[in-house]
Amino acid sequence: MKGRKRQALVDTDGRALVLDPQPADVQDRDGAVPVLRLSRRTFPFIIKAFADAGYAGDRPATATSITVAIVRKPPGQVGFAVQPRHWVVERFFAWISRNRRLWKDPEATLASAQAFLYAAAAMILA
Repeated sequence: MKGRKRQALVDTDGRALVLDPQPADVQDRDGAVPVLRLSRRTFPFIIKAFADAGYAGDRPATATSITVAIVRKPPGQVGFAVQPRHWVVERFFAWISRNRRLWKDPEATLASAQAFLYAAAAMILA
């Protein structure tokens, strides 16, 4: 996505909990911090989050009391294999990409981009 990165915290079924569009120059490990902190207000009961290797590091691990478990390839794996828990957020992004407005992403501000992300996430459930 040109100029925009979407950070998402989803439940185990792939439903959106916290969505945060950010400029594309933000690294994943840095972009995870605001998402984890935002989740504490609405979802204080979350104790563990699964993430890919882009979120490894001290910043996400120490941002909140949420334990960040990094999903890694098994040693010796050759080629593609579905990793446990990693596909859930990828499926969420596939679902919201069916919305043409999010596919093109014409939003001028991050606030309007966030509003349309939540609207698309709500349409998934309908």
